[in-house]
Amino acid sequence: MKRKYLRLVRRAYRYLRHPHIRNRPWLLALTKPLYNRELWHPCRYTVAGGLSIGLFCAMLPIPFQMLLAAIWGMKAKINIPIAMGTCWVSNPFTHPPLIVVQITFGHWIRQFVDIPMPFDKAMQIKFLNLNITGNPADFFVGCLAMAVTLSLLVYPIVYGISAFLPNRGRRLKAIKQRRKKSV
Repeated sequence: MKRKYLRLVRRAYRYLRHPHIRNRPWLLALTKPLYNRELWHPCRYTVAGGLSIGLFCAMLPIPFQMLLAAIWGMKAKINIPIAMGTCWVSNPFTHPPLIVVQITFGHWIRQFVDIPMPFDKAMQIKFLNLNITGNPADFFVGCLAMAVTLSLLVYPIVYGISAFLPNRGRRLKAIKQRRKKSV
């Protein structure tokens, strides 16, 4: 999996550095920040940031989520491929259940916090024999609340998982080899 990811990243990076793209002044403003190699290598910080921004953009009901995640990722200096790939959480197959969960979550938050309802019209959604009644305020509050909640939950999960991964093995082996050579 790691090899496939690195091969994909190398191909994309080479394509972006091609002279045909590099010599166009109108593309230079967009592609110049992409030349930073640190934005393409996965590490704990950049992966957590990429997942956070990607999940935030995935929960928003807007078109061009991947483009928004890429631009925001360049500005935040996090892993761009992971941010863009995470936007596929809300694909055409998973988006209807996400809408149902967002409406339910938004309704629960609106009742708990007592947010006034600006819209009077109720929406009726039928999904898998579930009749969910809500209004646009429930949907918008649910979208924003899920986006913020998921983007904040990603950081402890990524840092917790990386604590158990043998990522530091190469570094420790190099230190041990240096100690053996010096003794």
